[in-house]
Amino acid sequence: MIRKARISDVVEMKQIINTYSKEELMLARSLSEIYENIRDYYVCEIAGEIVGCCALHVVWEDLAEILALAVRPDCSRKGVGSKLVSSCLEDAKELGMKEVFALTYVPGFFETMEFNIVDKNSLPRKIWSGCIRCPKFPDCNEIAVLRSIDA
Repeated sequence: MIRKARISDVVEMKQIINTYSKEELMLARSLSEIYENIRDYYVCEIAGEIVGCCALHVVWEDLAEILALAVRPDCSRKGVGSKLVSSCLEDAKELGMKEVFALTYVPGFFETMEFNIVDKNSLPRKIWSGCIRCPKFPDCNEIAVLRSIDA
C-alpha cells in the first residue's frame, strides 16, 4: 500500500535510506531532515512494515525533484519503487508541475518510467538549491533524468 508518510514512519524510512547511503549509492538523510520534509514523502507499507519510501520536493514553480527513493533490499525488484515514483508523479501533476527530475545512479530504472537522461547543467536551479549542500559537490557522478508532466 502506497500512502503519505507519517511521523511514526520516520525511523524506518531513515534505516532504509541509510542502508544505501552506507554503500554510497544515495545520500544519507538525518532524522531532522526527514521530519522537516515529511509532507514530501510517500511510503510503501506491507503487512504493517515500511518497505520503501520516496519524496517529491518542489524546487521551483515548474520543477520538482524525486529524491530519497529507497526500497528495502528484500523487497526490491517487486514494483515497489515504480509505485512510489508513480505516486510522486501523480502528486506533481496535481500540483501543476511541468517537469520532474531525479539524480540517480540507476538511470535505467527511471528510463522505464519515461524519464530521459539530461545534462545536470540543464538543471541550474537544482545545483544551487540542493547540490551545494551535498558532501559530494561538485564532484557528483549521479546522472540527471527528467520527465515532462502531462497537464
